[in-house]
Amino acid sequence: MVKILISADMEGATGVTWPGDVLPGAPQWERCRHLFTSDVSAAIAGFFDGGADEVLVNEAHWSMRNLLLEKLDERAEMLTGKHKTLSMVEGVQHGDVDGVAFVGYHAAAGAEGVLAHTYLANSLTGVWVDGARASEGLLNSLVVAEYGVPVVLVTGDDRTCEDAKGYAPAARSVAVKDYVSRYAAVCRTPARTAAEIRAAAREAVPLAVRHEPVRRGPLTMELEFDAEHLAGAATCVPGVERSGERRVAYTTPTMYEGIRCFKAVTTVVSAAVEEEYG
Repeated sequence: MVKILISADMEGATGVTWPGDVLPGAPQWERCRHLFTSDVSAAIAGFFDGGADEVLVNEAHWSMRNLLLEKLDERAEMLTGKHKTLSMVEGVQHGDVDGVAFVGYHAAAGAEGVLAHTYLANSLTGVWVDGARASEGLLNSLVVAEYGVPVVLVTGDDRTCEDAKGYAPAARSVAVKDYVSRYAAVCRTPARTAAEIRAAAREAVPLAVRHEPVRRGPLTMELEFDAEHLAGAATCVPGVERSGERRVAYTTPTMYEGIRCFKAVTTVVSAAVEEEYG
C-alpha cells in the first residue's frame, strides 16, 4: 500500500501571479481556484498512474478552503479547513503516509519568486533555520522528515523548484511558470502544466518510501519583520527573544515544536499589524 499526502498551496499554481489571484473573495480568485484545482488533480492522477493506492490532499492556502472538491479526481480525499496541528502538512503524523508532494508552493520571504513569502503574506521579511533562509517548503520538509516521510514532488515557479533542490534533491519538480517579478511570470497553459505535473507525479511514486525519522534538533529559528513593534509582539510567545531591532529567535528541540511555535508567533504578529502602517 502506498499513500501520498499532497500539501496544496495556491501561490505557486498555474497562472497565478497577483495578490487578487489568491485572496478569497476576490474576482480573480474564483477563476484561479479552477487552475489550482487542475494542478492538484493532475498530481492525483499521476500518483495513481504510478501505482499509489491512496491520495490525501491537505488544503494549505490561506483559509484552507480554496480547492474545488467537486472538480478533484474522485479517487482522492481532501482535508479542508483551518486549525490543524501541523497546518500545511497535517496528516503526515499518523504513520501511514509514504510520500509528500508540495503542489503550488512558492519561494521564501525575502527571496526572488512569484508571490514569495513565508506563512505571512507580508510583515515577515525573512525566516532562517540554523542560518539558512527558509521557505515553507524547507520548513515543512523538516517536519515531515521527523516522521520518516520523503518529499517526492514539488510544483511552483522556477525559483521554487530551484529552492527544492536544497531540501529534497531527489524529488521530481515541475515549474508551471518562470519568475519575472514578485507579481509577474511567464506562465504555461493549464493543459501543458497538467500533463507535466501528471507525468512527474507518476515518476515520483517509487520515491515514496518511508525511512527512519530524521531529527536535527536542537534548531535555532530566527524571524525578521518589516516593523520593530512586530518583533516586540512576537516576544509574547514563551521562549521567543529579541535577536535584533526587527528580529526574534528561539531554539527548538524538534521541528514539530518549532513549527508550532512559529504558528504561534505568526498568529500574534498578525494581530499586531495595523491597517495603514503595518
